[in-house]
Amino acid sequence: MMMTPTAKRPIHGWLNIDKPLYMSSAQVVGAVKRITRAQKVGHAGTLDPLASGILPIALGEATKTSGYMMDATKDYRFTVTFGESRSTDDAEGEVLERSDIRPSEADLQAVLPSFTGTIEQVPPIYSAIKQDGQRAYALARAGEAVTMQARLVQIHHVKLLDYDGTHATLDVICGKGTYIRSLARDIAHSLGTVGYVSMLRRQRVGNFSESNAISLDFLEKLVHSPADIQGDSLNRALLPIFTALDDIPAHAVDSKEATMLRRGQVIACRTPFTGGIIAVMEQGELVALCERQGQVLKPKRVFNH
Repeated sequence: MMMTPTAKRPIHGWLNIDKPLYMSSAQVVGAVKRITRAQKVGHAGTLDPLASGILPIALGEATKTSGYMMDATKDYRFTVTFGESRSTDDAEGEVLERSDIRPSEADLQAVLPSFTGTIEQVPPIYSAIKQDGQRAYALARAGEAVTMQARLVQIHHVKLLDYDGTHATLDVICGKGTYIRSLARDIAHSLGTVGYVSMLRRQRVGNFSESNAISLDFLEKLVHSPADIQGDSLNRALLPIFTALDDIPAHAVDSKEATMLRRGQVIACRTPFTGGIIAVMEQGELVALCERQGQVLKPKRVFNH
């Protein structure tokens, strides 16, 4: 049956979008909704408008796995511009302070090890963290005083790629909750000066990397190609729902057990899982996220696609 041009498509999977500069993550979601006409669309892990790069977009049943992307390891490339601090800790904000101090490359290399491992970090006041039920950035823009609490984050790796005496470009691999704007600000402070992020690009989120990313322009051409009348071209661009679950153990079941799980029933499990969430698969398709209870698997999230 042919769908009308305005009908919503039941699309399930992930799109790995290479977000352009000056678009918000919400605007990218809106563009994907318009282009694909998917019934349900969401993103995993916000990117600021002044950042580009990997923005995983969940469609349909994949939105049920978005929460697992928050724990994924992320890779960034960013540039710190020394000599100015900004209200937003990036190029968008107003200049708050200036300094003539420029660190040497040797001094910069020497402080980087102190920013690896588990470190304490104060998020930027212009962030999406909630305070008293409101986003910190909304309070800051309204002129209200915002005090952010320090928290622990995990930095796996920081490497200096280039330095011209004012602009330092670095690669970082980090865990959830890390703010690159805070990292840039704190590196500058540790060197006796001030600085802000003048360039930021996310290169990887879990299994989503630049190697399998597509642009919004490419997505539009793909969807509007003659071959996509029945959605075939779009389906080739979709990544499976379980792409977001790379760190979760998998367990294969037959069609009878898959049906039981989709009905909310438990199934027997003799595999020695040690606990936590288990991804249950039938012939390569994600059936449910389950929790082991004794000798059975109990469905926590069921997927219908």
